[in-house]
Amino acid sequence: MNDFIFKENELYCEDVPVEQIASEVGTPFYLYSLATLGRHFSVFNESSKVLNSLICYSVKANSNIAVLNFLFKMGWGADIVSGGELFRALKAGVDAHKVVYSGVGKTEGEIEFALKSDILMFNVESLPEVFLIDKVAGRLNAKARVSFRINPNVDPKTHPYISTGLKKNKFGINIKHALSAYETAGELSNIDVVGLDCHIGSQLTEIAPFNDAVEIIKELLDKITAKGFNIKYLDLGGGLGITYENEMPPHPSTYMNSIKKILKGYEGRIIFEPGRLIVGNAGIFVTKVIYNKDTGSKNFIIVDGGMNDLIRPALYEAYHEIVPVIKRDGPRAKSDVVGPICESADFLGKDRVMNSVQEGDLLAVFSAGAYGFSMSSNYNSRPRVAEVLVDKDKFYIIRIRETYDDLIAKETIPDYNYNIT
Repeated sequence: MNDFIFKENELYCEDVPVEQIASEVGTPFYLYSLATLGRHFSVFNESSKVLNSLICYSVKANSNIAVLNFLFKMGWGADIVSGGELFRALKAGVDAHKVVYSGVGKTEGEIEFALKSDILMFNVESLPEVFLIDKVAGRLNAKARVSFRINPNVDPKTHPYISTGLKKNKFGINIKHALSAYETAGELSNIDVVGLDCHIGSQLTEIAPFNDAVEIIKELLDKITAKGFNIKYLDLGGGLGITYENEMPPHPSTYMNSIKKILKGYEGRIIFEPGRLIVGNAGIFVTKVIYNKDTGSKNFIIVDGGMNDLIRPALYEAYHEIVPVIKRDGPRAKSDVVGPICESADFLGKDRVMNSVQEGDLLAVFSAGAYGFSMSSNYNSRPRVAEVLVDKDKFYIIRIRETYDDLIAKETIPDYNYNIT
């Protein structure tokens, strides 16, 4: 079931015409369906019930506080990778005892913020990090709960930029050094070792890499337990993929049942960190055609949304389906859909065959709910776009479009005295 549907050749989000939203909000903008978001939540949540699980939504996928608030009210926690994401999650109503803090570069200030917030645990990625956490916890007279993120050296068979579980990646601790890392942490007076963590990558469309990683982690878990550690939490990360074009990712229930079989006998709590799977296909990016340009050798559809708004095609050569919001009969042609950014990499789609579109027509870029707005920027001094949420026949602006004044709001011109001689 899809909540972005055509009714008499016009695209709707649930019961609201996309063109109506564009006329009131302007373009470009991100548009999310609450019904889709809720359905994806329910499927994953129900699938996870075969295990003693805690779901910590991956905030980096889509960090709008309206999206976060919905998931937190449904009982989920948060997987964060920065102090800013912790701030967002807290403002959106997360239970701090359901927050896990990942990432290779936690600063002293971020660690202090997390400790004062009393989060569930840190997923530690190096020994220098655990030493710093111990130091900050000691200064605060606190006990920091930690797990170690272990790199199992499993090929996730995904894009190399979103692969995180190979020994050449920056993430995690080499599995060969895992036992000694736990033993070192166990001797620190302000550290409470409570977990084991593993995350091998994003947009995985096969079950085998997950199974391989969990088999390896289970073997390590047995060794760590034999050393006297009580591993209360086994964090298996996220990474389940979605359909962008013709991918066939495994259903969450298939994944969960596979995990249950491998981890038979483990009595702790298993943490999952879905992100893209929940929000990816719950959102689209809407942009307007500015010009049609024919160079003689190439057709270009130039739109008002660019790589600063949706960087995935430029960064990963990622595919997103692009369709006109209003379907019209007419000749079909192959074109590149490109933005206004002064970069050759500024494209939303290449060699797309679609009915000819006119200046002023709207295009919908599908599967844009994850790593869309959250990766956007002000490059070329472009204000970041609006975000809109639809609930049945109503829509809400959940992020106001930035203005030119917003671009320079944090900047100052010093009263310098420099003369050219």
